Amino acid sequence: MAIKTCIFDAYGTLFDVTAAARQAAAEPAFAKIRDSWASLAQNWRLKQLQYTWLRAVAGAHADFWQVTRDGLDWALEAASLDGDEALRQRLLDLYWELAAYPEVPAMLRALKDAGYQTGILSNGSPEMLQGAVASAELELLLDDVLSVESVGIFKPAAAVYDLVGARFGGRTSEVLFVSSNGWDAGCATGYGFTTAWVNRAGEPVDRLPWRPDHLLSDLTSIPQIAASA
Repeated sequence: MAIKTCIFDAYGTLFDVTAAARQAAAEPAFAKIRDSWASLAQNWRLKQLQYTWLRAVAGAHADFWQVTRDGLDWALEAASLDGDEALRQRLLDLYWELAAYPEVPAMLRALKDAGYQTGILSNGSPEMLQGAVASAELELLLDDVLSVESVGIFKPAAAVYDLVGARFGGRTSEVLFVSSNGWDAGCATGYGFTTAWVNRAGEPVDRLPWRPDHLLSDLTSIPQIAASA
């Protein structure tokens, strides 16, 4: 079945989640994290994801902005920086302006020129996603931005993946779903999507019942994958 719709996770897939810490570290006011920003960013992202899973299992949903703040607070305390309110606020402000990966605009433009429907499916709150999309100037390259807030549970719940069919129609096999999270791509395979895992860090494949259909190091080849699927 030919691909008709290309759906992307947002954070870590289209948008560089390390950009906030990296940019703050380059500013004179926050020179204290110049040598440690990468580990701070890694811990922030890890706890952010862990809290989405734990909240989903516990039935204690909160929007992604709350989860993002909670994850940062944990990471700052782990780095003995929890008393630095100026740093905390700067990192949170920068998270609304995350840079897109360099290949993203041309890749999305190629998909649109080829006639594919394009969209985001993300744990992010609608306001966060709108901020990121506007900051990266991707509005004209996306047909819609779907947030888990409409169903009140985080990925990989099937109710989240259901949002794609409800918005774009078609069969699950006509969707190419792309994520930088191996567990997200794997679970989306189990759901029925054709999937691509953008494995920028070269990590092992998650031990789940399903594997991503395509493993990539960046997003450049997505238009070719969509055309050949």
